[in-house]
Amino acid sequence: MIRIGLLGCGNIGHIIAKNRENCQILALYDQVFPRAQELADISGGTAYSDFDSFISADFDYVVEAASVRAARQYGQRVLAEGKHLILLSVGALADPVFLSGLIATARQSGRRIFIPSGAVTGLDNLKVGQISPVRRLLLRTTKSPESLGIQATDRQLVFRGKAHECIKEFPRNVNVSVALSLAAGRDADVELYADPSVTRNIHEIEAEGDFGEIYIRVSNVPSPDNPATSYLAALSILTLLRNLDSPLVVGT
Repeated sequence: MIRIGLLGCGNIGHIIAKNRENCQILALYDQVFPRAQELADISGGTAYSDFDSFISADFDYVVEAASVRAARQYGQRVLAEGKHLILLSVGALADPVFLSGLIATARQSGRRIFIPSGAVTGLDNLKVGQISPVRRLLLRTTKSPESLGIQATDRQLVFRGKAHECIKEFPRNVNVSVALSLAAGRDADVELYADPSVTRNIHEIEAEGDFGEIYIRVSNVPSPDNPATSYLAALSILTLLRNLDSPLVVGT
């Protein structure tokens, strides 16, 4: 049984708490304590009002489901305290200084950092870019204006540039772009569109290299309680937790 501590008790945290398999939620922490207490009542874990008490509890993995800011604030501390880190707010890793520090701390403590597939598919095969360079990597994302926190009456391009730049402007919406960049070993190009006609979050991935060409289109159902979050992202964490101690590993 995987023993976890849940860092962040919002929408994703609720999905994890209500649908967990092969894991026991022993500790929960959120800056808004009533949120942690609510999920503690659901999961049977203990809610903590301060991070020091939370990270000192007896569990093995921290599941970060809070925010890019929280990932940056607590990530290294999690690893230094001897916990593995499952990181959903991958946008935090767009900062190369933070990324290198996090990896160094993981090595020193003998812990690991896990990045779920999140709202897209294909990360496993894009990792071939670390061996055979990906010459072109484009993420085209289309979301509702509401989920991006803007107003629009028709489809419009709201960002074009590199992944590390996009995450600065939309830190809660395009963690996918940073995950793609890390997998492929190069900064992804990003086009972000707001479209009031869409009811799903759409991610299109185009990649080219010596291996050939890849085109992936994912149309995600938004989480019922948070249109900025794809339900698939929450399910990918549950899948990772379910398979952490499996003797059979599928995928690169």
